[in-house]
Amino acid sequence: MLFGSCRSAHYDFTALTFELPLSENQETFSPGQSINTTRRKGRELALQALYQIEITADASVAAVDMFLQHFEGNAPAKEFARRLVSGVVSQRAEIDRLIEKCTENWKLARLAKVDLVVLRVATYELVFCPDIPSRVSLDEAIEIGKRFGSAESATFINGVLDHVAHASGDKSP
Repeated sequence: MLFGSCRSAHYDFTALTFELPLSENQETFSPGQSINTTRRKGRELALQALYQIEITADASVAAVDMFLQHFEGNAPAKEFARRLVSGVVSQRAEIDRLIEKCTENWKLARLAKVDLVVLRVATYELVFCPDIPSRVSLDEAIEIGKRFGSAESATFINGVLDHVAHASGDKSP
């Protein structure tokens, strides 16, 4: 785990040599693998693990580890997923309070489970992860909502997260 450190990767692409800074969550960088795809995969794994927790009510480290062992993803993606799952689980009361405040006339129990989990992950990132730009959290949540949710999920997620971002003091979205 490389939290707090900075590393670079050195590549030679047809006589062009340059160095790319690596994220604290990424151990290696290879052609075809970017921080965006690593973190996207991590978010998708976190969504799936949190959905499993929502259904089974088992938020133990062992259950999350067992889940991650059975799904594809490189080590940095799985580490990022663990970070998100752990954060959402530990901050769930505050996250849910904020989401409920920002969903007009909706109770959390009435939300589609996938949409709720996407909202929880993105709200965790917006409120508790200053190292992740808010625009990235918003865009990723919308794209993941499109992939895993219903036809209306992306629009709903965008609207709620816009309110969450403003309610949490973020002025950048």
